[in-house]
Amino acid sequence: MKCGFIGLGSQGAPMARRMVEAGYPVVLWARRPETLEPFADTAATVAASVAELGAQVDHVGVCVVDDAGVQQVCDLLIPAMRAGGRIAIHSTIHPDTCEALARQAAERGLALIDAPVSGGEPAAKAGTLTVMVGGEAEAVAAARPVFATFGQLIVHLGGVGAGQHAKLVNNALMAANMALANHALTAGAALGIDRAALIELLKASSGRSYSLEVCARLPTPQAFKHGGALLAKDVRLLGEVLGDAPSAAGLRDAATPFLDQVLAG
Repeated sequence: MKCGFIGLGSQGAPMARRMVEAGYPVVLWARRPETLEPFADTAATVAASVAELGAQVDHVGVCVVDDAGVQQVCDLLIPAMRAGGRIAIHSTIHPDTCEALARQAAERGLALIDAPVSGGEPAAKAGTLTVMVGGEAEAVAAARPVFATFGQLIVHLGGVGAGQHAKLVNNALMAANMALANHALTAGAALGIDRAALIELLKASSGRSYSLEVCARLPTPQAFKHGGALLAKDVRLLGEVLGDAPSAAGLRDAATPFLDQVLAG
């Protein structure tokens, strides 16, 4: 299986490297040439365009930032790929975008699945990402060995868009948990508890969470501005998907004041 990868950011680059190191022939494309430099010591090859990449490969991972970027890449990929090929969207985007792109891909005899990931750069480097997959069972099964190069837990959640649904719920919950963790650390400070001691205690107690560990590493909430912007986007997308559902309002109301604080810095 010859693979392609587009989107060599802090998470995508180590995912692509894991694929190369696992022995897959991998073709890369990037808007910024400097993002390709770390692959100079690998067996990966470089395409001059998205279309040139698409014409060579059977499987393409896409890990760009947003809906517009995914749409732009797929508009070039879908016409270029051979029938029987597969596109895996690792970006976190609106589920409707994935469903629309899957229909376009199917018209060309291609499979498109959504496979957003969780764990960030450290997990990508370690090959321990969680991969949340939506798509037809046959396409998911064919993609699973590729996902296993960078993912430890690979969960097929349903049809196209289901992976995005799960990722939005996960990220909204993380944002809400970060808000609670920040409140807890602020309360500890108000009570005169040593911050480092409180963090040590909470990380080993029933109040522990991944979000607490993230907050513990931040000197101030504003230091999370980049991550906060991404979580704010995902909370907004979940609200669009769920509409007026109480669950959406509950997560949004818990997360938004903290995210507003983060982004105000």
